[in-house]
Amino acid sequence: MGAPNRPRHRSGLLKESRVTATPVIAIVDDDASVRHALGRLVRSFDLAVALYGSGEELLQSAALDTVSCLITDVQMPEMNGFELCEALRARDLHMPVIFMTAFAQAGYEARAVAAGAACFLHKPFLDTAIIACIERALAPAPEDPGA
Repeated sequence: MGAPNRPRHRSGLLKESRVTATPVIAIVDDDASVRHALGRLVRSFDLAVALYGSGEELLQSAALDTVSCLITDVQMPEMNGFELCEALRARDLHMPVIFMTAFAQAGYEARAVAAGAACFLHKPFLDTAIIACIERALAPAPEDPGA
């Protein structure tokens, strides 16, 4: 997540998403250095960022219903990223979720896909990778021609 991998220009999709309202990206990671570095990167794209040290912190937040996209670490004490996603779905909150992990455990990626993940990233990752994931997560759903 260092500066050398930073995109040279802003993506059109992130710019377009600001036209209606600035999306709020919630970042949940128990590692403060990762959380703050990722927050700085996302803010550099003029997106609103809310930082949380745990899933429980996010779930107790008064701003929970304003979150447009969640970026969460998979492995955290007490409540892992998968449990956080399940708790959000149980509350009928269906914002896109981007999972990230430094641990290549068997089955993590499949579990993320089953949970409806917008992306699954292995730490360390390039700045461009997380921005591409956010763009994908915030992209409008394709219209169903049969609807």
